[in-house]
Formats: sequence, C-alpha cells, structure tokens
Amino acid sequence: MSVTPPGPIGDPVFGNGRQYADDPFSFMRACADSYGDVVRFDLGPRETYLLTNPADVERVLVADAERYRKPQFGDDAMDTLLGNGLLMSEGEAWQRQRRLANPSFHNQRIGALAGTMVDHTESQLADWSDGDVVDVQLEVARLTVKIIVSAMFGADITDEEVKTVQEKLEPLGARFEPDPRRFLIPNWVPTRENREFDAAIDTLESVIDGIVERRRGTERDPSVDPAGPEGVAVRGPAGDGDGDLPMDLLSVLLRARDRGEQTDENLRDELVTMLLAGHDTTALALTYTFYLLSNHPEARERVAAEAEAAVGGGRASDDATDGGRAADDATAAASGGAPTAADAREMKYTERVLNESMRLYPPVYTLFREPKLDVKIGGYRIPEGSALMLSQWVVHRSPRWYDDPETFDPSRWKPERRSQRPRFAYFPFGGGPRHCIGKAFSLLEAKLILAKVCSQYDLEYEGPELSLRGSLTMHPDHPVPMRIRER
Repeated sequence: MSVTPPGPIGDPVFGNGRQYADDPFSFMRACADSYGDVVRFDLGPRETYLLTNPADVERVLVADAERYRKPQFGDDAMDTLLGNGLLMSEGEAWQRQRRLANPSFHNQRIGALAGTMVDHTESQLADWSDGDVVDVQLEVARLTVKIIVSAMFGADITDEEVKTVQEKLEPLGARFEPDPRRFLIPNWVPTRENREFDAAIDTLESVIDGIVERRRGTERDPSVDPAGPEGVAVRGPAGDGDGDLPMDLLSVLLRARDRGEQTDENLRDELVTMLLAGHDTTALALTYTFYLLSNHPEARERVAAEAEAAVGGGRASDDATDGGRAADDATAAASGGAPTAADAREMKYTERVLNESMRLYPPVYTLFREPKLDVKIGGYRIPEGSALMLSQWVVHRSPRWYDDPETFDPSRWKPERRSQRPRFAYFPFGGGPRHCIGKAFSLLEAKLILAKVCSQYDLEYEGPELSLRGSLTMHPDHPVPMRIRER
C-alpha cells in the first residue's frame, strides 16, 4: 500500500486551489468518488487530506481528539475576526472559556429561554402580510440575531444595529470564500477586500461595545435575570457565587473580568464569536428547511400539524397524515399560542425534517483539524501540520451511508433507520469535546420558530434553482424569495 493517499494533480503554483475555489462542493464530492476514504490535494501552502469515512471522522473528533488542534492557515483573517474565542482557542485557554460558558448553555436555562425565542418570533411575524414576498434568509437571520443577543447578552439590540450587523456580514463572509490568490497577498496590503474586511470588524465591534455599555453594572443585579431566566436556578462556574445572579454569557464573562480571569480582549473575542456563530448557522438551517418544505408539500403539511398542536398546547400524532390537524389546534394557533420547550420536544416529525435539512444542506459544510504529530489514518501516514478536512457535505450525501442520498426523506431519521448508520455519518454540530456548545439552543430555537411560522403561514419559494457558495458557512449564492400565504 502506498504511504501517500491518492488525489488529483494540481497546478504548480496554486495546487488544486482553483478547482476548489470554483466549486468546493463539487470538487470535494468528485475527490471522494474518485479516490476513496482519504484523499490528498493541495490548497495553497500546505498539504490537505479529505477524510470521508465516518470511522475516521469519529477517530479525529472523539477517540484521538487530543492529537489534533484547529489549524493555522498562514492567513490571520480568522484570528483578526474571532481572536481567541471558543471556536479558535486551544488547550487550557479553550478549557477555561468552555467552563465559563457552560452554565449559560445549561439545559434548564435553555429550556427557560423558550419564551424569549417565541416573543421575538411573534414580533417579527407581526410585520408579515398575506401575499408578501420576503427574502427568508434575511428574515430569519434578523430574527436569530435578536434572539442570540437577548439570550446570551441579556440585552436588546435595536433594528438599526441588526441592520448594521447584516450589512457587515457580506464583506466578512467574502473574506473567507475560497480564493487561491489570497495566500499571495498579505493581510496588511490595503486591497479593497482587506479594507472592507477591517472596516466591517470595526463596525461589528462598535455594535458589541454599545451592547456591553448598556449592560454595564447589571451583571451582578439578580433583578435583571433572577436565578436565570424565568426563575430557573443554574449554578455558575467555580467562583461565580451560588447561582442567584444573571447567567447570560455576557454577565458571566463580565463577572469573570471583575475577578481578573478575563481581559477586555477575551470578552471581545467571545462576544464576536457568539454573535456570529450563534445566529448564522441556525438562520441557514431554517432557510434551507423552508426551501425544502416549499418543495415538499406533504412534509410541509405534517410540520404544520405539529406546529398547530404546539402553539395550541396540544399534541400532534407522530404519524399524522395530510389534513389531520384538529380544529381546536387550528383555532389556538390563530389566536397566537406560545409553544414551550416541552411542546418543542413533542415535535418529532419536525425534528426529522430539521435533521434531513442539515444533512442535505449542512450550514457548516466542512471542519478542519491539524495533527500535532504524524498520524496514521486509513493506512496512510498523515504528516504533522497538514490540514485535515472532515466534510459534512461529502459524508452526508454519500450513497455508502444513505439510500438515494440526494432525495429529501425525513423518514431516514426514524430510530430504526438511524441506528443502521455509523454514528458520524451525520455530524452537523461536529463532535467530541469540541462539539458545538449551542446545539440544544439552536435546535430549540429552530423548532419554536417553525412552530410559530408554520402554524400561521405556508412559504412558497419563488427563486431560481438553489445554488451555493462556501465561506465560513454554506450560504445561498442569491436571495431566497418566498411568498407568504396565510393558512
């Protein structure tokens, strides 16, 4: 067996960077189809290895996680944006920040945030009218920004600030779209792209500074958020008292700063990370879910049945059929019921739809790791310092793990079918010790938003065939117009 994995031949200067930049999704799929479980190619200045077997993905993320770290790509744009926050930090720094953040994501606290999520959704839907056409990606992103700021910063964000955040996401995202020429141009060179990127970060930080200033002095006031939201007592990290203080992430970090455990730079890094990562992936998951439901009316009707049961305080059968909605649930839905976390747990079919949406359109479409020392994977030697790509996009659409992988089929997520697949044939939230801390928050938020929207409206997609672009996350490459129809 060769010690070097097979892979496509690249250009002398850019390697396979041009092919990847032209269409990262087709390139990765073609590599997996042509070369197998471990594929070697060049993306700029370092060797890259694509892993497509769930067993290898699990080994890197879970079993041997201590042997790998987040890679450095010789491009400090990521560090400039996210600094040493949870997504980028390593070792003891990451462990310390994770311990601080954990109480803010405790299951009890997340469940108690359902009211906040529903309130913001209802406020957004108040602006919708039958027959209107909205860009659903912008709509749900605006909503999830408001929710993450309320839930994790303990503050409200103004409509003008939300608009500013959304406007600055474009130059931020553009900076991370694949471009093989970027490695030839230092970040300090004042190109238009670099200037726009730096200006977007400055503006984003000014928005966060404004939120922090409004919260200053409230992080030790139990009346702001007594014992956690809605009276749920959640114990804080070591040294943070007995749990009777506000437990939103900003309050936790401000108190840690007062104790000398956080610097202003730490605070900034975590808040930028939370604002961006905490809203973007959920907004994208909902965007793709609404798109798929628009194209699959039977699934849309079943989700609507559960939604109406949730807002009406009832329960829809897990095997509900089209037209099976009860009249009393429909009446309650029209009156604007507020679903709870307990209602969301009963939305079993909706959960399958979300799983299938994130299988077909994973917002995070690839993860990167770097071995700290030479490792052996799939019979091949992978050298220290190389880049490993663990691609959700490739694994989630592989016919090795899914029948008719391009087909939207929520029944894949029935327990008996799910158990037949390897654990890491599906990993939209990563896995292992560095799995996404916001998984439970995101899934509850998505279910509650779907409950409110789908109990009142059908959304009909009126755009072109969906095309995608890669950046830090996978975005539609065009607006996502949907016509609102009252149910």
